[in-house]
Amino acid sequence: MRSVIVAAAVALSLVGGLAPGSALAKGCLKGAAVGGVAGHMAGHHALLGAAAGCAIGHHEANKASRQQQAAEPRDADRHNGS
Repeated sequence: MRSVIVAAAVALSLVGGLAPGSALAKGCLKGAAVGGVAGHMAGHHALLGAAAGCAIGHHEANKASRQQQAAEPRDADRHNGS
């Protein structure tokens, strides 16, 4: 239990040090929370799980953002063409 709390505190301190709404923090907190719990359950490696979860969450958030940006111009072209 203590390692989960430490993982959450580390994740919050990492995200808190960045500018609010920063693209660097996107997905990190949610991924760190999930990774910390998973790491704790998989042999008391909450900090390692939180770090990996942060990296994966950030990657997934960037991927979703790129897909959304790629879809926006097509939507605009469809509305302008009518």
